[in-house]
Order: sequence, then structure tokens, then C-alpha cells
Amino acid sequence: MFRSLIVPFALLFCGTAVAQKDAVRINQIQIIGSHNSYHVGLTPGVKALLAAKNPKSLRGLDYEHKPIPTQLDAGVRQLEIDIYADSKGGLYSHPAAAKVIEGMGFPPEPYNTDGQMDKPGFKVMHVQDIDQHSSCITLRECINTVLTWSNAHPNHIPIFILLEGKYGKPHADLPGAVTPEPFTPAVFDELDAELRSIVPANKLITPDQVRGTHATMPEAIADNGWPTLKQARGKILFLLDNRALTPVYVEGHPALKGRVIFPNAVPGTPEAAFTEENSGTEEHMNELAKQGMLVRTRSDADTEQARTNDTSVRDKDFRSGAQIISTDYFASEPAKWPGHFVVALPDNVVARCNPINAPASCPKGDLEK
Repeated sequence: MFRSLIVPFALLFCGTAVAQKDAVRINQIQIIGSHNSYHVGLTPGVKALLAAKNPKSLRGLDYEHKPIPTQLDAGVRQLEIDIYADSKGGLYSHPAAAKVIEGMGFPPEPYNTDGQMDKPGFKVMHVQDIDQHSSCITLRECINTVLTWSNAHPNHIPIFILLEGKYGKPHADLPGAVTPEPFTPAVFDELDAELRSIVPANKLITPDQVRGTHATMPEAIADNGWPTLKQARGKILFLLDNRALTPVYVEGHPALKGRVIFPNAVPGTPEAAFTEENSGTEEHMNELAKQGMLVRTRSDADTEQARTNDTSVRDKDFRSGAQIISTDYFASEPAKWPGHFVVALPDNVVARCNPINAPASCPKGDLEK
């Protein structure tokens, strides 16, 4: 008799735990993200050039990542992709640093061997002309890589893809340095169209879905507008890094109507559902999380914390309500310096209950499993 009760009870307990996980909303979790997820590191020639030109920059760029699918396999659920507009194609096909590096005695560095940089479309790189090597060189290639992985792992919690629009010219002194195309409302229209052409509608979480019938994004998220994990599993959500570009992205789209991406917004504005607090205080991030905002923060930057194994920022972020904690040193890629700085959630779970705004019913353990 006793044994006959064990199995039904276990099934009931399991079913309850699954239901509790499914009911948690995507702003009530905490995950690890990777910074500049496409970055494969610097070539020997670029390292030599930067050592002579800007040693501080070289120090900050001393990191690299494995391909995006490998990061996803390791539990990373926020990716960062830097994008450059290239409406005609070919703008970034010939990095200005290449000739300088050859003049320094280095052999030619293969680049654009398949001609992808010559075609129109958004390109992926860290800094044009000098740091252009990426594990996926076009936005379409990067997103297709994520989509392929997602389709093979349909039960994953949503993947947050942070896009940073690049338009500066930090190495203007290089002969032949390129001036990037500016991000205008029309360019953002093209970006939205490209994202929709890659990711099926049933795989996207968009501002229109979150806002629903509410007039603004803050009204929606204050009324539990974010989808539950059950609704969001297997899906992708796009974020925009640049606060300065948010007004451009919002122009003509009040409260993000018709847009694909959640931009880095000033809290309280009609478009505010996501914000970045890369050096935010614990108290401020907690307050934003309680308001329903998605918050992204960084536990390390420019290799500084990693070099000394300084975990103070990381630990503060773990205690906070920030849902997305970005790093260059997630569990499968610890720092190479003594101490091997690493940013991983307890027990190396993919997602856990947010320490500030998760409901009391949120179960312990990995919310993805």
C-alpha cells in the first residue's frame, strides 16, 4: 500500500514544481550573459599595432570567446552583438589597419575570404578598421546560428540578444579609416525587417506582445506584462544597448508600437521596459526590478576585475534585482590570470529565481530544467 502511494505523490510533486517554474515571469529570473559574444580576440599584428598606438586599449581587449553555440551550450542566455550598418555592402571589406600591420613586417592577415563583407547588410565587429574579426561576421549569420541552436533546444528559457549599434570612428588617424553609416529611423526600419526575416514570428517576444492593450510599456510591465517562462520557452528577445540611439529608434513608434527591439530606455518614459545599469548601485537596480523593468548590468569590464580576481562587483550584482549579468568570464571561460575570475550562478544553474522580485512560489534550482 505504501509503495503504491509513492509514485503518485512523486508525480504530483514533480507536476507542482513544473507548474511553479512555468508561472515565473521572465523579469523574475537571473541569468548570465556574455559581453561582445562574437569576439574571437586580436591577431598578432593588431596586438602589435595597439601596443604601439594605445597600450591601454590593448589591455582592455585581452579577451576572446568561443563560438556562440558553444556559449549557449555552457548556459549563457544573453548574447551581445555589435552591429554596423552597411546598406550598399563593402564599406568594411578592407580594414585600414591591414596595410599598417603589413608595413610593420607582419604577413597579410586573411579577411573577407568568402566575400560576405562585400554584400549589403548589417556587419558584426568590435571596432571597424582594427578589431574586425568575429565568429560570425554578419548579423544574419549570427542570428541564424542562435536560431539553429534554439530549434535544437526548444525548452530553453528565452535568449536575450543585446544589439549595440556602432557608429563612432575611434581610429580616424589610420590611413583610409572608414566612417560608419549613421543609425537613422530608416536604418532601424531595415534592422527590424532583417530580424523579422530571420526569426519566425512565433519565436519572437516583441514590445507589442508585452504592451498588449496598455498605452505605455511602464503601464504594461507594472501589470505583469512580461510573459511567463511557459510562454517564453524557446523564444528570442532583442534589446538595444545604446541609450543615445533610443530616441532615434522610438521616432514614429510611440511606446514601441510596431518595433521589434526593447531599447535601453530612461525609466518612466513610454518606451521603458529595459534599461542598463552597468555601474548601478544595488539599491537602484533593486528598485527598477520591483517596477518590472528588465535590468542588464556588467560584473566586469576591460579585463580589470579579472586580472585581480576582484569579485566585489560580481557579488553585488548577484545580490541585486538585475536579471541579466554580463561578463567576459562565464563558467566555461574563466579568466586566465591567477584566481581565475569567473561569473557563474550558484551550482552553475542556467537561470535562477531573481533574489529581489521573484514570487515566493519560485522553486529553487535551475529554472531552465
